Parts: sequence; structure tokens; C-alpha cells
Amino acid sequence: MNSIPATFVRGGTSKALLFLREDLPSDPKKWDSIFASAMGSPDTYGRQLNGMGGGVSSLSKVAVIGRSENSAADIDYTFAQVLIKEARVDYKGNCGNISSAVGPWAVAKGLVKVKGAEARVRILNTNTGKIIESIFPVKDGQPIYDGDLVIPGVSGSGAPVRLNFLDPGGATTGRLLPTGHLKEKLSVPGIGDIEVSMIDAANACVFVKAQDVGLRGTELPQELSANSEVLATLDLIRCKASVAMGISQSLEDAKATVTVPYVALIHQAMDFKNLENEIVHAAEQDVCVRVISGGQPHQALPLTVSLCTAVAARMKGSLVADFVADISAYKPLRLGMPSGVLTVDAEVQNVNGEWQVVSGGFYRTTRPLFSGQVFF
Repeated sequence: MNSIPATFVRGGTSKALLFLREDLPSDPKKWDSIFASAMGSPDTYGRQLNGMGGGVSSLSKVAVIGRSENSAADIDYTFAQVLIKEARVDYKGNCGNISSAVGPWAVAKGLVKVKGAEARVRILNTNTGKIIESIFPVKDGQPIYDGDLVIPGVSGSGAPVRLNFLDPGGATTGRLLPTGHLKEKLSVPGIGDIEVSMIDAANACVFVKAQDVGLRGTELPQELSANSEVLATLDLIRCKASVAMGISQSLEDAKATVTVPYVALIHQAMDFKNLENEIVHAAEQDVCVRVISGGQPHQALPLTVSLCTAVAARMKGSLVADFVADISAYKPLRLGMPSGVLTVDAEVQNVNGEWQVVSGGFYRTTRPLFSGQVFF
């Protein structure tokens, strides 16, 4: 068997294999087979037991990192979503959780030299062409992983990694509002016209009211996974939105692009039980969100979707803003999700009738799990 140097990391609520770009073939077309084999895809059983993947989209990810030639960045970072049941890799979106692992890893590998007690690494995400600023504690030029920050969905605590997504609007499509509308009707076969908001900040998302697809909005992943009819409907909505947003040319093309747009189910804040069977009270949230990621219900929330949701909440007239009581106050948005409550910031402006996103940010934790050779 062949092998290649890699590091296995947890970033936020995801895991990924991290590769140094110079260790991979110079032709990116040769990467897919390496990534799929290393992750254990394709796996008709959906478990990826023959590789490093964990059988769900949040555990089947890859990041490729190298020094950047862009003067605005220190490193380049390419995100790859490895499908589970197919030998296919999707590069059309970014992952906020894995983005939190990239800066510390680059410092640990010596790609970026730092001094003092805090590192500030500028990351160019090649999938979206956007800059992410990663800020985290260091000691003697190396990242610190131990700390007191606890994030929903991850046991234990860690050092905080602050991620600032700069000018995240249009990351996937080139436009914050790909169709030019904050809210509109999407014609979906079998359902009819359904009201959606299609917004592109950090990643393209289509927001749908949970009640419009027969859901409460507080379902946990297991319940959603068991509802094949609803998942099929949501995938059809995703495909229709993909075409409407200009991501795909046709429904067939959209079916082959599983990462974006993400489907976000929203509902007004209400009490629900999280994955730990603890009650999350409505007063602790601003809006309830459930997300379909790579065709599967997400155990928490993809961070790029969380950022997009915070952006949408500050754009009066969007579906998300309709559910948020006070969109004018500049305060972090609290998202009720399966693992608890996630808090995210977004600075949005309306200049001469045009919406603009200055930045969005949140905190994550990360830690390396092993470093060595991965076989493929």
C-alpha cells in the first residue's frame, strides 16, 4: 500500500485529515482517489470502517494547507468533503469547524512563525477565495490547545480559536443575494411553491421554515434521519435552490454537488431537548436551526451556515429575520441546535439599499489527534 504524511485533527465539531500541499501530487486531479481511499470511501454500509472516516459528513473531511503566494494571506487552505457511499470529493464549499484547526496546525508545522502570546494567521480559503483570520494563544512559538472554552457538541474544554471571516458575502456564488431577493417562492415538484431565503455568506444556504415541510423545527438528527420522505423533499429543495442560485446548471448537476447550498430549517425559538437529553429553553435562543449537510442531518451546526444564519438575521425581510425578535441590536445571535446553543457574530450594513457583510466571527476549539502516515 502507499502512504503519505498526514495529521488527524478535531476542529470544532468536525474531524479531518490535514495534508501539507507539497506532500500531495502536484496535479490536484490525483487528490480525489487518495482522499477517498484514506477516508474509507466508497462504503455501501455507510460506516467507512476501512478508512479514517466516521460515517457522517462531519467526520469525513480533508484539508490541504501550504504557504500562500497571496500578499493578503499567510497560508492557503483547500477544504475537501469526502462523500461516504461514493468515491467522490466535493470542493465547492468551505468548513468553518475545520478552519479552526488550520491556523494552529500551520504554526505547529512551521509554515507561519509567531512571537508573543497570541498568533494571528491570515488564511486564504481557496474554495471561496475569502480570507479568514485565525487568532489563538501560543507559547514559545507553538499553539496552546489546553484551555477553558467549552463548545456545544464537544466533551471537555480547550483553548479558544477566534475565527474572523472577512467580507464573507458571495463566497460560493459571488453575490450575497444570488437571486437578488431576500425572500421568494421556490417551485418544488410534489410540494408546490415554498417560501425560502437564498443567501450566500461564508457558504451558500437555502433557508426553509420547518413548518412548511411538516416539521416542528426541534427534531434531533436521529428523527430526521429516519424520515426518508422529508430528507428527499429537502434534497429536492436544495437542488432547486442550487439552480436558482447559479451554483448548478441543472437538477442533475445539482445532485452531483452535495455540499452547497446547505439546507437550513428554521423555527421560532422554543424549548427542546438536545442530544444530551437536556432541556434547551427558548429564552436561551434567538432562533431554532437544523441543518442538512451532505444529505445528512448535522449533529450540531456547520459554522459557515451559522455565520450565514447570523447574516440573514440582520437582513430585515429574510425568513431568518422574521423569526428574530430584535434584529437591530448589535449582539451575538444565539442559535438553538441539536447539541445546545451556538453563538455567532455578524456585522452587516445596508449601504444605499445594498446589503453588505463586513465580517462574521465565532470561537472554536481544536486539537491534533495523531500525526504520521495514512495509508491509501
